[in-house]
Amino acid sequence: MSNADKILSVIKQESEDRIKEMNEQADKIYQDITGDAQKKAQEIRRQGEHKVHHQAENLLKTFHSRAELERRNAILKTKRNEIDKTITELHKYLMSLETKDYFRMIIKIAKTLDDTEGEMYFNSADLKRLPKNFSKILTDHSIKSHVSSAPDDSIDGGFILKNGDIEENMSFSAVIAANREKLEDVIGSELFKD
Repeated sequence: MSNADKILSVIKQESEDRIKEMNEQADKIYQDITGDAQKKAQEIRRQGEHKVHHQAENLLKTFHSRAELERRNAILKTKRNEIDKTITELHKYLMSLETKDYFRMIIKIAKTLDDTEGEMYFNSADLKRLPKNFSKILTDHSIKSHVSSAPDDSIDGGFILKNGDIEENMSFSAVIAANREKLEDVIGSELFKD
């Protein structure tokens, strides 16, 4: 099992536990609200008037609706938090890759740019750990760009490709942000399988 799978597995278990806890809390809130509503409705019914009876029924429906809405909102909030947490963990995972795996990821990202040429800018830390044969690795993968010796510390990880006035931000943060909707779909389907 890869590190990413382990991370997803741990996060999935934490998510399931948290959702179970939220469901239990929501069910308790639901029971408390509906219990109160039923008591009030019975009290109103005892008064025996048709109009009052009708009001009691409406009150009970309102309490049921409110309890269900609060329960759904609690579950949605938990899911949103878990997806955000997973995306943060994904970024941390990418940043913590060993040098060899890190630059394999850089190659994968660079290949998505097709035949775009230009200078690849890395931050200072990545320039220091850049494999000595990286230019050859780029060529071997049909990537026509070359590495700039000037660092760009505005990026956390990944690279920026510049070709004249055109700039492609392929930093990990930018790639994750650009693909966030797809990532949320994938993460949501993995963490919250029915």
